[in-house]
Amino acid sequence: MNPIATKVLILGGYGTFGGRLAQLLAVDARVTLLFGGRSLALAQTFCDRLAPGAPRSALRFDRDGDALAQIRGVNPDLVVDATGPFQCYGEDPYRIIKACLVQGIDYLDLADGSDFVKGVAQFDREARERGVFILSGVSSFPVLTAAVLRRLARGLATLKTITGGIAPSPYAGVGVNVIRAIASYSGKRLALVRGGQPSFGVAMTESLRYTISPPGRLPLRNIRFSLVEVPDLQVLPELWPGPSHCGWEPGRRRKSCTGC
Repeated sequence: MNPIATKVLILGGYGTFGGRLAQLLAVDARVTLLFGGRSLALAQTFCDRLAPGAPRSALRFDRDGDALAQIRGVNPDLVVDATGPFQCYGEDPYRIIKACLVQGIDYLDLADGSDFVKGVAQFDREARERGVFILSGVSSFPVLTAAVLRRLARGLATLKTITGGIAPSPYAGVGVNVIRAIASYSGKRLALVRGGQPSFGVAMTESLRYTISPPGRLPLRNIRFSLVEVPDLQVLPELWPGPSHCGWEPGRRRKSCTGC
């Protein structure tokens, strides 16, 4: 007897990031895929173009509407929020999470907004009590950076400075909501740590050029990095409270927890 397939609802399932996740899961018959978005036509077109394998269906889902009623109507096992921009989720940014908690449904998102990701911690106790996973920022920042940092810091007595960056391929697709997110915080203050004290930087106005050169490998071309909003700026100082710098420090040519 085949096990019951896990029902996965991907919000923004036909977008750049949600669509890529859908492509990876589409060939796995152990899951049932639901693609939700504001346009049922776009969701259905994307659904029809996927490789055969997992059962799938398209549905209209407005994350600004009655989230609880919409989620209750399809009753998934897991909700993946890949919509965004997470910096612009309005007065009740956690309505999807709250709906999942009420229904006892596991949740994860690809959030890149630092305030949004940090605020998810308020649901940790309730999620544990209900036996539900609520995972935020399951993307390049801060999950991969935190994993790499944890590995590199193993065995170190102290950790003074956290420096990180992301350099995506120029051929990688960039979703419209990513551009909207960047536009929403450009020129605004970003909370970070400088000189061991809470400070701020101004998004997209501070930059440097850096050559990535892994040991034993030919260096990559010199790349320009800019200060952007990523959850690492607020999350990593809490996980590793020792570093005196987690952010841009003028005059020392350091770049920390930034993207390009």
